[in-house]
Amino acid sequence: MLDVLNDEYYMSLALDMAAKAAGQTGINPVVGCVIVKEGRIIGIGTHLKRGEGHAEVHALRMAGAEAEGATAYVTLEPCSHYGKTPPCCERLIEAKVARVVTAATDPNPVVSGRGLARLREQGIQVTEGLLAERSRAMNEKFNKFITTGMPFVTLKTASTLDGKIATVEHHSRWVTGAVAREQTHTLRHQHNAIMVGIGTLEADDPLLTTRAEVPALHPVRIVVDSKLRISLQARVVTDRTAPTIVLTTTGAEESKRLALEEAGITVISCGDGPSVDLSAAMKELGARDIGSILLEGGGKLNGAMLDAGLIDKMILYYAPKLIGGDLAPASFSFPGRKLMSEAIMLDGVQVEMAGEDICVTGYPRNRAANSAIMEG
Repeated sequence: MLDVLNDEYYMSLALDMAAKAAGQTGINPVVGCVIVKEGRIIGIGTHLKRGEGHAEVHALRMAGAEAEGATAYVTLEPCSHYGKTPPCCERLIEAKVARVVTAATDPNPVVSGRGLARLREQGIQVTEGLLAERSRAMNEKFNKFITTGMPFVTLKTASTLDGKIATVEHHSRWVTGAVAREQTHTLRHQHNAIMVGIGTLEADDPLLTTRAEVPALHPVRIVVDSKLRISLQARVVTDRTAPTIVLTTTGAEESKRLALEEAGITVISCGDGPSVDLSAAMKELGARDIGSILLEGGGKLNGAMLDAGLIDKMILYYAPKLIGGDLAPASFSFPGRKLMSEAIMLDGVQVEMAGEDICVTGYPRNRAANSAIMEG
């Protein structure tokens, strides 16, 4: 069936373009823009890097003088404030476009609604809300960060059907197949940071970088380590491919802290007790412009984050395997619920195959906890 050329068609094209830039824009949203005049696409653009031109700027540059009287399809409300770049709504006004069609309103309090109001003030016809849910879902990380200052946390696990992430001998290579592992590296590319606990680091000595068929952006590496047990020879310490942050407590050994800092590692104290205050850690990381985190922890860290309501999204890979073992480590370890009615439910669940493995995606309902303590 042929696609019908209408507003939805052009907005869908803009959304497709924006989606391809996931992981490129740092804490900024992904945005696409398509400019159409007399049934002909005259400009296209995507926001590619924080601090550089937004999607509208690239599309207008391509359209040139032809933009006058055209329609611009933008996946997010054009910005109206001066940040690292000039406001896009002013660029659209200067180009004399006749109409602007947007998907989602920008949740940024500095912008929200102001860009559209400015366009209307200048006599530009505005249509808003077209394919809005798709745009909002695409920018779920940005939406949380810009409204709360807290990073969007995606928990990813790979386990057997009986919920084990390793055998009783702690052998874990490989739980899932090649397709699931490749998708994991894409997820790393699409998040600002990747986080593990000291247990995972000691067991596997992971590099925590993005390894793909083509070069990809590497996330900041975060290690939760309340007692600073991390070895100075650990690969996340000696490798300089990406920066590493260690979350610890004020009671950690000062000499070890200094040694890590001399090795180029950022050490952040979160909590005065024997354990890392995870809620305080999330606030601190947000203040450092880390807007999204891929959590690939062991059962202890996963359980603490989930139990505290600090997980925004879950991506669970299940391999068609059963290994048993009462002492085999599981995906989640936390005190547990007394009643089935108290179980943590997932909303928006989607199930698909990843090669021979099953991938379950969903959003925990309990995302409102105020504090969390993590031993490590």
